Formats: sequence, structure tokens, C-alpha cells
Amino acid sequence: LAERVGTDDVFAMKILKKDVILQDDDVECVMMEKRVLALQEKPPFLIKLHSCFQTMDRLYFVMEYANGGDLMYRIQQEGRFKEPVAVFYGAEIATGLFFLHANGIIYRENCCDRCRLRYPPFPPAFILCLYRDLKLDNILLDCEGHVKIADFGMCKDGIVGDELTSTFCGTPDYLAPEIVNYKPYGKAVDWWAFGVLLYEFLAGQPPFDGDDEEELFRNIAVGEVSYPRCLSRETTLICKAFLTRDPQQRLGSGPNGEQNICGHPFFRHIDWQKIENREIQPPFKPKVSGPRDFSNFDSEFTKEPVRLTPTDKLFIMNLDQTEFPGFSFVNPEFVVEV
Repeated sequence: LAERVGTDDVFAMKILKKDVILQDDDVECVMMEKRVLALQEKPPFLIKLHSCFQTMDRLYFVMEYANGGDLMYRIQQEGRFKEPVAVFYGAEIATGLFFLHANGIIYRENCCDRCRLRYPPFPPAFILCLYRDLKLDNILLDCEGHVKIADFGMCKDGIVGDELTSTFCGTPDYLAPEIVNYKPYGKAVDWWAFGVLLYEFLAGQPPFDGDDEEELFRNIAVGEVSYPRCLSRETTLICKAFLTRDPQQRLGSGPNGEQNICGHPFFRHIDWQKIENREIQPPFKPKVSGPRDFSNFDSEFTKEPVRLTPTDKLFIMNLDQTEFPGFSFVNPEFVVEV
């Protein structure tokens, strides 16, 4: 956590070492995360960026602090969510994905009225942004219980229309079959991960497992999913639709993907306009004693001492400091006129 000098404002700070970024060839991932975080007029379900800055040896992201914890910790505490809770979280997360896939535009011209949000129509040849790292750990809650999607280092932008990409990346449990089979892929991989997430919400465990990654990937590619009897028909149907191995047939793919998701019976009680405006009361409000409260996160992590690990001094001395052009940034929303 970081505090703004002279105020009570608290922020989350992410610090990266330049030597590690360059040695791991992760410059584009870092710059991609900055570009996504810096997008303006985002829906409220994506973490806000306050600023970015750099020193000789490190990069710093200063972001809003969502002190309601993450959904991984919530699942561990509760076992699984009741269906109305999963529907609510699912709707807010989907709204964030709609935005990313449209690269700043959510409203679809051919979308049904209840999916019609406040963003303008997109042009015929629009640019997609893939998230590629949807998982319980990356879904945070604010103090009111609304969703905040975080960590955009795995994003891929600049994909036009039906264009595909092929980088093997993501968290193993959430990888789509086309990724584990080393095939080119598009936005449908995010909807597969969304299906895994919904299944975890309601079953309390992932749909695929294995003793090692090889077995896990084999099950993702050809294994059958077992649906507990406690799941409603609507839940089973939407999970099956998202966990369809053919990306062309998967729910969320194609030109009407957003409309098909919004109109699915699983979301039959959702008013999408109210969701986008944060007008629906969250089913769970975290217990928060103040802006510096971190009790909603796993103590395994919060008890660790905060310290900067040393960098490779020789590497830093020979580093070209122009490797991160345009990284520094201040969000106009947080600028205070004196």
C-alpha cells in the first residue's frame, strides 16, 4: 500500500524490476498493461490507474486499492457461491470483458435493449483487446462489493475483427483447448475462461484437473466435465455453452456474442443497464474498517514483510533507459488543481 503525501488517500502500488523485465523479454507485457490501465471512460469494473513512473532500476504502477479482497479468498471462505451471487459477479465481469474486447467500446449496434450500454457504436472493423488471464485471483472487490478486474499484463491488443494470435500464455486451469493445442485463437479464449470461472463459482472447484500440467491439458482438450446435481438447468447450460471446445460455436464468439450472452437464461433477471451503472446492490458487502484495511486478503500474503529486492547493478548500469518509452503517466481524473 502507498499513501499520497498530505492526504489520507491510499493506493495499491505494483513495483517491477527493469532488469528482470528485460531479461524475461516482458517489456511488451508491461507496456500493454499500462495501455489498458490508462484507457479512459472504462466501465467501473476495471481497476483505475492513478499514475505510472519509473526510476533508474524500477517501474511503478499506482492504482486504486480495492480493499474488499479477491474472489479466490471468498471461494475459500464460502466453498461455493449461491446462484444469484454468481449471476451478479458474472454480469459485472462480463461487462468488463465486453469493454476489453471492443477496445473501449461496449455498446453493440445490433444488441438487445437490455444490453445497450452508454458507449457509442463501434465501427465495422473494430480492434479487439484479449484479456487472457481471467481467474479468481484477478477479480477483486471494492469496499461496496462491486467487481474490479485487475492485472492486465497478459492482454493482447491490436487484433482486428476476426484476426487471431498464437502466444501460449495464461493460467493453466483456465486455458482454452485451442491454446493447449497450440492453435491460433481469438476472443473466444476469454469466454472459455469465463466458463471455468462460473463453474468454480457454483461448484467450488475447477471443471478440469490433473496430477500435472500434461494431464490437466489433456483433460482440457478431450476430458468430460461433471456437472453436480445441485446446479440449476440454466447454470449447466451456460457452462456447457462457454466450455464448448469449438471456439466458433462457443458462447460469446461471433458478431452477436455479446447479445447472446446478455440474453442467456442464466442472466434472465439481470438489467444490464443497471449493472453497468452500478445500480444493483452487491449480494455481499465486505467488512472494511477503513481505507487501509487489508483483512479481506489471505494473511499468508499480507503478513509478508514489504521490501524491495535488489536489482542487478551491473545490468542496470548498462541499461538503455529508453526501453520503456511513454511509460510515465498521470490520470487526469486524479489531478487536483491548487
